[in-house]
Amino acid sequence: MATLCLSGEMMNKLEAIARAGFEGVEIFVDDLQSSGLSPRAVGDRCRELGLTVVALQPFRDAEALPSDLHRKMLDDANRQFDTLADLGGSFLLACSTTREDASNDPSRAAETLNDLAMLAAEREMRVGYEALAWGRHVFDYRDAWQIVQQADHPALSLVLDSYHILARELELETLATIPGDRIGLVQLADSPLPRGQDLQSLSRHRRAFPGDGELPLERFLTALDQTGYQGPLSLEIFSDALAVMPTGMAALQGKHALESLRTSKK
Repeated sequence: MATLCLSGEMMNKLEAIARAGFEGVEIFVDDLQSSGLSPRAVGDRCRELGLTVVALQPFRDAEALPSDLHRKMLDDANRQFDTLADLGGSFLLACSTTREDASNDPSRAAETLNDLAMLAAEREMRVGYEALAWGRHVFDYRDAWQIVQQADHPALSLVLDSYHILARELELETLATIPGDRIGLVQLADSPLPRGQDLQSLSRHRRAFPGDGELPLERFLTALDQTGYQGPLSLEIFSDALAVMPTGMAALQGKHALESLRTSKK
């Protein structure tokens, strides 16, 4: 479960996630920065609670930038890898860029992500690349997958978020053909059907736990099963409703929703 799913202070979120029965946590950068806590203190608490730090996210605007911004991106990434090391994690989630000055050249995107992956490998870290539904040029998981393949680095993998795929009503046949060991992380979220709504606004305010929306999550998981993916299934739920729900209650509801989805899939 991502810390962004829950209201409250960072330590309370971690404790609620652990009490609900989750084994791992995604640390949301904004939550970490606003907590006033050091990454090492947060990582120590995760270990005390038996939580694996599955990812640090998001790392924005990672690909296809002009040369000067690309160099700055790599410097920023190095700092995030420092943070990851203190947290005790090893996976940085990079989102497709929304910048207008980013190149619409998949080869350039692959080249710059290869640079990022090389830097990660030097630090014994990994990077996952995710297509945002509102990305400037990359907003389809199939394009993200092509770029990951072209970048061709073992420290770089694909991140799949059910919302970004299903809200765009993308076909899932291609997903089913992706080798599971090239998928670094899978995030699950439900939501109302977009019905013409802005996808970013819907994502930021009205995501929901699996089963509380209208997206065909079972179809998504059926396709995912065919990949052989064995990694974590995480919940990433931006929600105005969850923002006012007691922390522990929301974590328990999330765990129940995830288990119910798994059961219904069997």
